[in-house]
Amino acid sequence: MRDWRKFVQVQLAGLPLSPGTKADVVDELAAHLEETYAELRKQGMTEEAAAQLALLQVKDWHKLQRKIQNARIKENIMTNRVKQFWLPSLLTLLLSMVLLMLIQLFGPNPWTPATGGRLRMMPMAVVYVSWLLTLPLIGAMGVYLSIRAGGSPRAVFSSIMFPVFPYLAFVVIGLPLALILDDHVAHNITIPAFFVGLSAWVIFPAVALLAGGLPAQIFVSRRLSSGRITGN
Repeated sequence: MRDWRKFVQVQLAGLPLSPGTKADVVDELAAHLEETYAELRKQGMTEEAAAQLALLQVKDWHKLQRKIQNARIKENIMTNRVKQFWLPSLLTLLLSMVLLMLIQLFGPNPWTPATGGRLRMMPMAVVYVSWLLTLPLIGAMGVYLSIRAGGSPRAVFSSIMFPVFPYLAFVVIGLPLALILDDHVAHNITIPAFFVGLSAWVIFPAVALLAGGLPAQIFVSRRLSSGRITGN
């Protein structure tokens, strides 16, 4: 009886993967060859003929190694991207939106500045001060999650700023479209109110997120560095 696992392990000896990942690949491929061999034996083939035909499932072991390595690299890149960027970013966005919704429902009320003594204001020209006070903690959380996952400085910065992106997209894309397509919106917007809205939903939140995120980035990076030094 051929030891398929040992055979595959020898063929893939040069595969540059971690021991656990490599063992999984060897087990999976060995199980496939063994199933093929068993099926051929059921069809009446001799052991030698069934083994030779099963081995033809892999014509070039070096080529197979390259394919496996490339697939694992792509998989690791995608996994790291999720852990280092998407998970921290989406969590900070979700938490910021939930907190804003709770503040809108239960208070305190936002500050609504007057524009030149007139009441014609953009609906977005309000400042939720209490919400802004919570954003530094959210920015710090995004930094912690991204750095712990090994995120690059770019991924860490994006995790901090991600809660602002939807509002920035609205100001840059959505609002100009509304001005073009809806005359009612255009007539009820004043220039000062526009800048108040831009400040309230983009500039102030960005500053608040950075106020918590940048110090957290320095602190967490130093802690991790000192931990590595101590561990060595």
